[in-house]
Amino acid sequence: MLDNLNREGATPARVVIVGASGFIGRALVERLAAAGTPVLPLGRDRVDLTGEDAAAKLVSGLRLDDAVVFLAALTPDRGRGISPFLANLKMAAAVCTALEQTPPLHLVYVSSDAVYPFQAALINEASCAEPTDLYGAMHIARELMMKQFVKVPVAVLRPTLIYGAGDPHNSYGPNRLRRMAHKDRRITLFGEGEETRDHIYIDDVIALIELVLRHRSCGLLNLATGHSVSYAELAKLVAGLCPFPVEITGSPRQNPVTHRAFDVTALQHSFPAFTFTPLEQGLAKAQAGEASLPPA
Repeated sequence: MLDNLNREGATPARVVIVGASGFIGRALVERLAAAGTPVLPLGRDRVDLTGEDAAAKLVSGLRLDDAVVFLAALTPDRGRGISPFLANLKMAAAVCTALEQTPPLHLVYVSSDAVYPFQAALINEASCAEPTDLYGAMHIARELMMKQFVKVPVAVLRPTLIYGAGDPHNSYGPNRLRRMAHKDRRITLFGEGEETRDHIYIDDVIALIELVLRHRSCGLLNLATGHSVSYAELAKLVAGLCPFPVEITGSPRQNPVTHRAFDVTALQHSFPAFTFTPLEQGLAKAQAGEASLPPA
């Protein structure tokens, strides 16, 4: 549950985005800049968070009236082993060191729903975080680091699977299914696509982060729509958006069927006027946005 310290909402003096060159970071920079919010985007080209001088470089650019959004992370497509795990912790250590020396007014840490195990019951903010891999364990460790060592209001956001145009990741979800459809005119599912997941459109994630910044929210919030669908149903939606026939096939199952669904009562309580982009509409927007991007 979040506590909105600015009940009426106010534009931050400046937002520092650590991890500004990533999928979420680029979209957040664009939205805040369009709204007239001062932004300092920090990508790896400006600060390598794994470098020995990372904390010092961060401190040199920070102000006491900043709001900081920490997005930078090596995602699972970069590996799930020990090396990326330790690199991610080193990045968080640099951010903590810098924010201890120059405490901002507000910190937003974007974590992941990977901290939760797969379970039949609905997940909410009171659900036990029991990660099943090092990626989830890394986010739990980083959450603790932020809350323990950064003595300012901290909002921890745990988004579910994010999709949208221009996402470089290839996780099993709308982005991968769309790429399979366009490349092979075939979507191959794990098993028969029985798993159910919640998928959130990138614009909704960015809008929620902006609300958290404007309200100087602190606490924990899951970013999910509360609507989970099977991958079989998702594949049909993706295929239906293609201007050509797409075959949907299954494959021998290698892992047990798992499900994940969210109770979004806390999100609705924190931001009662917020409405999510329906999945069908978000998929269509992502498809159109992808078509408008220049070739890779």
